[in-house]
Amino acid sequence: MKKLLFASAMALSIFTVSAQNKMGYINTNELMGSMPEAAKATADLQEFQQSLQQQYQDLNIEFSVKDSSFNADSSKMSASMKEIKRKEIITKFQELQGFEQKSRQMMQEKQEEKVGPIREKAITTIRTVAKENAYTYVFNEETLLVAPQGDNLLPLVKAKLGIKDPSPKATGASPARPAGAKPAAGGRR
Repeated sequence: MKKLLFASAMALSIFTVSAQNKMGYINTNELMGSMPEAAKATADLQEFQQSLQQQYQDLNIEFSVKDSSFNADSSKMSASMKEIKRKEIITKFQELQGFEQKSRQMMQEKQEEKVGPIREKAITTIRTVAKENAYTYVFNEETLLVAPQGDNLLPLVKAKLGIKDPSPKATGASPARPAGAKPAAGGRR
């Protein structure tokens, strides 16, 4: 009898603790994509990427011209001149490869520079909304395969940021899931 009472008390305390935990979820990618700053950041990143691509193409043309010139004229060159030209071509090729690596790094840095503040603002607002609405846990919807039921905080966070949701009819999007509903098996909304 004592064990039964103890087990009942433990079950009741576990139920009480879990009942106090309010859980929600949010799609942070959707949130960040709907923020006004995201459009400017995307445009800036595309412009920067195009600039890097143009620089790469210019370097590639320089390399191709040197290589073609050497191939066309090498029969007329002395051995020492051929060696000098080969070294120039190798140097230009290494410059081209180095620029590929440098441009990837520059692009990552630019992405962090542009997206970092947007991500920080989104996370700060999510935390504020969670605190104001007494949420104990907020999960990132994209990373969960299985999770307990919770509330979708996206509308609350968008409202806090002053982002207006277009009506589902106007965009052809599916209506928002009711609180506690998870995506259907087979995909996200």
